[in-house]
Amino acid sequence: MTSFSRRRVLGAGAVLGANALGMAIGGGAEAAVPASRAASAGPEETKSLDQLYADAVREGGELVVYAGGDTPTQQDRTKQAFLSRFPDLKLTMVVDYSKYHDVRINNQLATGTLVPDVVQLQTVQDFVRWKKAGVLRPYKPAGFSALHPAFKDPDGAWLAIGVIAFSYMYDVAAAGGAAPASPLDLVDPRWKGAIASSYPHDDDAVLYLYRLYTRTYGWDWVARLAAQEVQFARGSNSPGAAVSAKQKVIGIGGSGSLTTPSTAAVRWVVADGHPFMAWGQRAAILAGGKHLAAAKLYLNWQISTAVQQTSYNGWSVRTDVTPAGGLKPVWQYENANLDGFPRFMADRAEIERWKQTFALYFGEVQGAPTPGQLGLHPGR
Repeated sequence: MTSFSRRRVLGAGAVLGANALGMAIGGGAEAAVPASRAASAGPEETKSLDQLYADAVREGGELVVYAGGDTPTQQDRTKQAFLSRFPDLKLTMVVDYSKYHDVRINNQLATGTLVPDVVQLQTVQDFVRWKKAGVLRPYKPAGFSALHPAFKDPDGAWLAIGVIAFSYMYDVAAAGGAAPASPLDLVDPRWKGAIASSYPHDDDAVLYLYRLYTRTYGWDWVARLAAQEVQFARGSNSPGAAVSAKQKVIGIGGSGSLTTPSTAAVRWVVADGHPFMAWGQRAAILAGGKHLAAAKLYLNWQISTAVQQTSYNGWSVRTDVTPAGGLKPVWQYENANLDGFPRFMADRAEIERWKQTFALYFGEVQGAPTPGQLGLHPGR
């Protein structure tokens, strides 16, 4: 049996006993830490970004973020934008699959070796559990009140910093006039050997997308797709990469934007009356992090109007930011299943059933993780 460290992991005078922490992060005893022991978020932040920047510099000027993603460089644009605005800071941003980051954080908490200050992940269920376990520091950045209710914890334990959506895409030139108008068309025999997809049983968001397809079109659709000789790969970036490189005509299970120009080589599709999926990428400050001032600055910057207006897909987590390209706010798309994804992620037993069933249709997951093997303490 693992022996858990009794070192202080929460800071601000809040300490979890090793046994309580081990039970809480194991998923079986979130109530081991009473809610009354959690710190209060207090009122919404009133300091400006420049004032928060000065606080972060005085603190030491460092910040470590664990970010969910598919490749080591996937957050480079975010990092460059942040450091361009706040050049006197050092930002370490570690990208890995969310399902590895969350258990990595659990283990760091259990062993008193916490590395990140901020965590932003696709595994939305973890934030609920971590809040109950008392390992998050409640905080309400400036603009918190403008966030859509689906994109924030009312107590400030976590918030969503951006909208991500998964659907399918295709090479406009290669598809020609026969381009698939909806996911139902993906099983047309003409696309045999021409499709790339993320493994649905490797990424929970892709899994949810495939679950939506299955419930809408039936298991016969899944069987027909399995006969299409789909090129499956790890990483939700893989289908888009395969289509962009003209290796395949169609990609399933990747992100994209409805705001791309009509002349774009690759078109990401949301078909009226057909399902796609979207969620808010949740972020939180870990209570045991070493750089609180920098963490606060980061969250304020992420949900600031200026940053939200530059969203790559046009959607914002804020209700007071008009989506780009004439889009509706993402919560107005019923077929985005915005509320369904968190419910799905909370039922881990159902997720396992779906994963194993899709493995029967599509084979076992193959390949090394696309961010690499990062070990226990990346960013330290």
